[in-house]
Amino acid sequence: MRQYTVSSNPAAWRKTGSGRNDAMSTPDPDDSRATFEHLSNEYAQALQAFAAIENQASTLQLMGYTDDLRQFIEQFLVMARRTRDLAIERGETNFAEWFGELVQKAEKLKTTVAR
Repeated sequence: MRQYTVSSNPAAWRKTGSGRNDAMSTPDPDDSRATFEHLSNEYAQALQAFAAIENQASTLQLMGYTDDLRQFIEQFLVMARRTRDLAIERGETNFAEWFGELVQKAEKLKTTVAR
């Protein structure tokens, strides 16, 4: 499970955690309750991460941190797509749809970032 540290200083933003997709971060496929809990937690974190990126986007661009902003968005997209795919694999259609919507919003935001 990836966690993000959000600070008002963009240079302090960094990914924490192993980023590995192993038995510790992915619930047992046969345990629907654990899958639901995992996806719920991931969705809550994804909403917070996307809100932080969206709220800081214009500031980061004005400060000249466009490369960092694109990297944050790309990291978010990787996480959201991976979790959407897990939801599809586990038959959790609502989570798959919700993560799909976040992916679309992030892709739209990414297109607004100046190069």
